Amino acid sequence: MIFLEGKNQTKRNTLMKKFALPQDKNLSEISTRSALEEVLRDGAKRMLQEAIETEVLEYVQRCNEMKDKMNKRLVTRNGHLPPRDILTGLGPINIRQPRVRDKRDGECFSSSVLPKYKRKTQSLEQLIPELYLRGISTNNFPEALSALLGKNAVGLSPANITRMKEVWEQEYETWLKRDLMGSRYVYIWADGIYFNIRLDEARPCILVLIGATEDGRKELIGIHDGVRESKLSWKEFLQNLKSRGLVITPSLAVGDGALGFWSALEEEFPQCEQQRCWVHKTANILDKMPKSVQPNAKRMIHEMYQSPTKEAALKAYEGFLHVYTAKYPGACKCLEKDKGQLFTFYDFPAEHWAHIRTTNPIESSFATVRHRTRQTKGCGSRIATLTMVYKLAKVAEEGWRRLRGFAQLSKVVAGIKFKDGEEVMGKENVA
Repeated sequence: MIFLEGKNQTKRNTLMKKFALPQDKNLSEISTRSALEEVLRDGAKRMLQEAIETEVLEYVQRCNEMKDKMNKRLVTRNGHLPPRDILTGLGPINIRQPRVRDKRDGECFSSSVLPKYKRKTQSLEQLIPELYLRGISTNNFPEALSALLGKNAVGLSPANITRMKEVWEQEYETWLKRDLMGSRYVYIWADGIYFNIRLDEARPCILVLIGATEDGRKELIGIHDGVRESKLSWKEFLQNLKSRGLVITPSLAVGDGALGFWSALEEEFPQCEQQRCWVHKTANILDKMPKSVQPNAKRMIHEMYQSPTKEAALKAYEGFLHVYTAKYPGACKCLEKDKGQLFTFYDFPAEHWAHIRTTNPIESSFATVRHRTRQTKGCGSRIATLTMVYKLAKVAEEGWRRLRGFAQLSKVVAGIKFKDGEEVMGKENVA
């Protein structure tokens, strides 16, 4: 065995030498790459320095005629400010900004090219929060970015990241108080997501609502710090939305079987139709059955909500109960419990079925949130968790697609009736 291992190792080494690039070629590529970066950095430095000098020159020339009683100019050049490094994607660039002496009352020069206290380019200011949201911890930022920006990079200390998170918290607080007057959501998706907090023994449940507007766009309606998925927490959430102007009843609400949300919804928006999430329902049913039976049971459940008509779906429903009631009564009770709300989607346009049968708009978007909390082993506080959830959700919102067949939403809003996904014609469809 030892002989064979040694022989295989020799073969691997031979193959690696055969296909590996010569060492001098690798060094040459590295040298060429470094030289190119230096040329680009030097060019960027000269262009930036020239732009700043030109900006100051034009400012001074515009004020050239302004003089005091002694016939001396009020605005003049006054050397340079101390040099400072501007952090860019090419690494730090050292700049000497011209100083302007302005003797006019209440007037001072402010550069639009290089604003006061500017230390990073806009692209890096966007990169840093993106890396943080994707799982880079605060203390690891200097090490993580030093290879990209150089060892002398500044402005990446944990304190700067902490200040950035404070800005996010203020942004989140402002967003929570925004006016919702006139907002209308045809469909809403609701779910509760649990997180671990390092400095808190309790696991908070973040309540999330996403809505579809009349033009088919999905929006993040709200995020609420709840106590489990209780009726009280959901009621506080919905009442807060109504107090800020969200008073138009949605046509349909989609959620899992959590009783808290549905009880609160019936009190706050009693006219809203209800649709249980088939993904959650499938998981709950299969959890009450042995693994050997689950594949066939799952196929029969899929047949229910993928049937072209409600009649065919109910036939598949009865077939499932006929097969499994005797042996697995718990699974069948789980299915029967929400029968009235599992097939509501058949009363809405068929183009929307894929969107309203499940809470997938929330589940898929917040997979990134869960990944980030696993990477950092949870946030340190509740407000940090809420802020992170808000920022990640807003980033995900930019990539959300419009509902397929969104033109049909106007018919739903108008109260036009649908049966098996198709518009009902005739007297039955009089709103």
